[in-house]
Amino acid sequence: MQEQNTFLLADTALQRVVDQIRDDQWAMVMPPSFAIAADSPITLREVITSHAYDDAWVPDMLTGRTMDETGKDTFQGDLLGDDPKGNFTRIVAAASTAVRELDDLERVVHCSFGDYTAREYLWQINSVRGLRAHDIADVIGVDSTLPDELVQGLWDELAPVADEWRSYGVFGPKVEVPDDAPLQDRLLGLTRRQP
Repeated sequence: MQEQNTFLLADTALQRVVDQIRDDQWAMVMPPSFAIAADSPITLREVITSHAYDDAWVPDMLTGRTMDETGKDTFQGDLLGDDPKGNFTRIVAAASTAVRELDDLERVVHCSFGDYTAREYLWQINSVRGLRAHDIADVIGVDSTLPDELVQGLWDELAPVADEWRSYGVFGPKVEVPDDAPLQDRLLGLTRRQP
């Protein structure tokens, strides 16, 4: 249940940040840390489209459907359209409903990179959503403070696996933060972010 709650908190946090994007910010080029490839700049709209794409898959993934059963190209293209905030909200709502209705965290989820339990799948996507909510907020100049309950949920999920994920290249080197720093600062340091 904690994984589901953390997902809902992370998706809500990301949604709140998206709601604060100004019309003139969608085309802004994001810092290199957002790029998928080192030499490929990415815009804010492309970053949000990527999150919309990931969220669009959640309902089918959590039912145990494979990408082939759903159709690998089903969610390709411009999911944001002429109403990026409205369309993102719709996609987040569908993903959140699917997560609320999930009744078996051990159900197999068929990702493009292998099979995982629903619990493991949520761990992977929770960290991306929650941390990106912070990162995007920071870039667009709005409050990047995450809700305490979300920070605790992400910490509980990531702290035990951070070094292992770091060895796979998911996180870069840890940023040293005092042990008595606020938990959000320690979470950011743990995931190579400067508090």
